[in-house]
Amino acid sequence: MSSVNARTLDRRDLLDDHTLQGSDFTKAHSDRLDDWVRDIANEIGIPDGAALVAVGGYGRREMAPFSDLDIALVHLPDADISSFAERVWYPMWDSGLKLGQRVDTVDGLCKLARTDLDTATSLLATRLLAGDEDIALDLAVAAASQWRENAGHHASALSDRVEAMHDANGEVAFLLHPDLKNGRGGLRDTHALEWARATGVLAEDAAVESVDAAVEVLLRARVALHRLTGRATDRLALDYQDDVADMLGYLTADALMADIADAARHIAWISDASWFWMDRGLAGRREELPADLGDGIVVDGGLLSLSAEADTSDPMLLFRVATAAAHRRSFIDRQTLDRLAELDTLPEPWTSDMRTAFTDLLRTGRAAISVIEAFDRVDLMSTIIPEWAPCRSRPQRNDYHRFTVDRHLLEAAAEASVLDHRTDRPDLLVLGALLHDIGKGYPGDHTDVGIELIASIAPRMGFDHDDTATLVDMCRHHLLLPDVATRRDLDDDGTIRSVADAIGSPELLALLGALTEADSIATGPAAWNRSKAELVSTLVKRVEDVLGGATPASVVESNFPGPHHRALMESGGFAVAIDGRTITVVQSDRPGAFSRVAGVLTLNGLDIVHAAAHTEAGVALSEFAVHTTEFDRDRLSTQLELGTQGRIALDARVDERRATYARSMKRLSAKTIVPSVTVDNHTSDVATVIEVIGRDQIGILYRVSRALAEVKIGISTARIQTIGDQFIDAFYVTHDGSKVVDTAHLGEIERAVLHAMARP
Repeated sequence: MSSVNARTLDRRDLLDDHTLQGSDFTKAHSDRLDDWVRDIANEIGIPDGAALVAVGGYGRREMAPFSDLDIALVHLPDADISSFAERVWYPMWDSGLKLGQRVDTVDGLCKLARTDLDTATSLLATRLLAGDEDIALDLAVAAASQWRENAGHHASALSDRVEAMHDANGEVAFLLHPDLKNGRGGLRDTHALEWARATGVLAEDAAVESVDAAVEVLLRARVALHRLTGRATDRLALDYQDDVADMLGYLTADALMADIADAARHIAWISDASWFWMDRGLAGRREELPADLGDGIVVDGGLLSLSAEADTSDPMLLFRVATAAAHRRSFIDRQTLDRLAELDTLPEPWTSDMRTAFTDLLRTGRAAISVIEAFDRVDLMSTIIPEWAPCRSRPQRNDYHRFTVDRHLLEAAAEASVLDHRTDRPDLLVLGALLHDIGKGYPGDHTDVGIELIASIAPRMGFDHDDTATLVDMCRHHLLLPDVATRRDLDDDGTIRSVADAIGSPELLALLGALTEADSIATGPAAWNRSKAELVSTLVKRVEDVLGGATPASVVESNFPGPHHRALMESGGFAVAIDGRTITVVQSDRPGAFSRVAGVLTLNGLDIVHAAAHTEAGVALSEFAVHTTEFDRDRLSTQLELGTQGRIALDARVDERRATYARSMKRLSAKTIVPSVTVDNHTSDVATVIEVIGRDQIGILYRVSRALAEVKIGISTARIQTIGDQFIDAFYVTHDGSKVVDTAHLGEIERAVLHAMARP
């Protein structure tokens, strides 16, 4: 080790040596800091009756590049430390590290620890740096003794602190920008485990697995993140994930995030188990007698276990344990899970009892999630569904999806269980929800792959040909209703007819309607809201009527233009009507009328969620639904009038706004978004549907609609959808009142729109 100047901290060699990762780095870094602190203390001269002690993360030797330097100057009551205390901290402050220093006696620190949880926990990890060894030992012994003496109080306070921390920071395994330290399943959870176990009340029969390997995964990522950013940050933002993955030797950031997700889920699982056993230890002996559920399954105080006589070679036992644990909200002990995991295959096909038990498990809703995730920690889900393994902890890495693929499937099944009254086949609903995205664990289009997988999985589970076909069709069409509802005109009878033709039966429609809602809720807040729910409900009702014998034209109830629209149009000249989130504009029909309104709305910071247009007798009607009612109506009305008259330099102003705000727009997906233009001349009988996909930008609707006007295309309806940082807009368009069928003209449309999206 290179020499260390007492006044200058030299650690550049450690920071630059990327072969030192994770705990290897934190320990080497801690050792370097130890030598530096000792040199400072020795140069100044530490007085008798005093000791410098590392506490907290420094005491644990868990020092990432920019971790806080937590040190206590502990002294006897009569020790003269004033001169030393005045001088010892200055070189540490000057080093650039964040110093957390304390000066007190052993009794003083322990008194503070009785009421301050941070102090109490930091003192559970003490190491002598310099000075009186006996004082450091006295502090360690006193702090540990006091922690055990107040075990109940400390455990309760610690539990509350951890819960609040999780609420504030979310789950490491599922967030796009996870907090590696403070999120659920993060490094702080492992510290809390150590502190909880230090109370001495963890039940003796608790079989709690080590988290060391999982900690190493997170610690390596945290050290790399500090190195990369040059600061103390624990949130692994999307923008850093590729570089951190490269620094740690991963082939892709997806592989890194999959490892982080798996590590965090393991820590969370072990943490849950430890807290269960902690609560059990604090509660003492329970008065209620254990419940014998038969087949060797015993539930005692919320703990489910197997007796020694249980026949673990019986495949049905696995399902009985799962359903019993879910129905009773019981914790399955690790020994029981390990015994069940010895069963590595199930009969093919399953018995009807096994099939019923599994779908009954899924129908318990959220209770099933903890059971299945416990099974998955010992690879039992791969026994039940061998195709499951590639989905495990697979990240989706976009702001639209909250969860990894496997957790999303469990969440979707749980949400579907709440909706199972909507169908005569609730068993198919919950199983279809569990399997609808299983293809995401494999290369290729996830729907196509899922269809093939389910065609094998369902018969193996004992479902007959018709039920298998239904489950396959649920996967085939699981995106049909949400895509059509948000990206097509529901007042176009061609839209309703095409969906009815694709689905074919009321039974499948009911299943898909419930699956759409369950899937969307499980995806995340951006995937399901009141507006989308209303659109899907309208689509399902209209398709249901058609499948019941009505004609598509008879079920369409277009309110555009309605009587109030025509009243505005007949008033002559320019008019604006604002009703909540709906903005209606009437103006003289001229090229680019629609795009000018879109441009003005952009200038006012309004996100457009739906738009419709109509022209008649030289008058252009545009109606836009925006995301909020919080805007200056008078200012907007004035700008709309000026903008539609060509008295505002919209192109320049939109570009200025984009330049001002573009830097503040967060990256919301790891996926590369390739701009595309797709033409659909089949869905509608009266208009061509042009679907445009690209990366969301300020003013993109204005630019695209302006490009369409340039090639003489009129917009009758626009459906606007933003998923993360991707927009998917569908325009119902005509040329001279008719569908666009000329190949050359369609080619020019595509060229104009792609150019508009690519414009810097």
